[in-house]
Amino acid sequence: MTEPSAPTVYVIDDDASLRAGLADLLDSVSLNTRVFASVQDFLAEPRGDGPGCLILDVRMPGQSGTDFHQQMDRLGVHLPVIFITGHGDIAMGVKAIKDGAVDFLTKPFRDQDLLDAVQVALERDRQRLAQVVSSASLQDRWRSLTPGERDVVRLVVRGQLNKQVAAELDVKEITVKVRRAKSMKKMGAASLTDLVRMIDELAPFEV
Repeated sequence: MTEPSAPTVYVIDDDASLRAGLADLLDSVSLNTRVFASVQDFLAEPRGDGPGCLILDVRMPGQSGTDFHQQMDRLGVHLPVIFITGHGDIAMGVKAIKDGAVDFLTKPFRDQDLLDAVQVALERDRQRLAQVVSSASLQDRWRSLTPGERDVVRLVVRGQLNKQVAAELDVKEITVKVRRAKSMKKMGAASLTDLVRMIDELAPFEV
């Protein structure tokens, strides 16, 4: 598997001087930074596959930061967001956090507060990416099972005994035992509990 790229902090703010200042600050702690004047500019550029986060101004000409935040999932942008604003209020900040933002900082903010928020956001995205990789691996293992093995697994995780599975599938009990053992090995499940957890995780996809 290809190694993901280094962490990147994306900044969207229509204030050129602020963009430059944030880039300098983040560069001072060796963080790769890409700056954009608008949401449209950001969306037009490809993003790396490594962990990242988005520093997003609340109010900008064109599409606002808060509107974009509401649309990010639909647009396939899953970066943790840190809001910055010169016009914020408590209610706006509370809503942003409830909607999933990592932090809501009012200008002027302390450099360290922003850097701390960036580290929290990057760690959150590292965990998200790790879950994506784990989920993809689990789906690959499920697809490695034969149709017969999948049938056995579906019934076993419902709590049915081997003889009950055999009766429902109209096969011999020894066949169920063999398919069950092979399925456990292919899935990497050390116990029935492990297998149940895996199938629960796979449920939204294709089981």
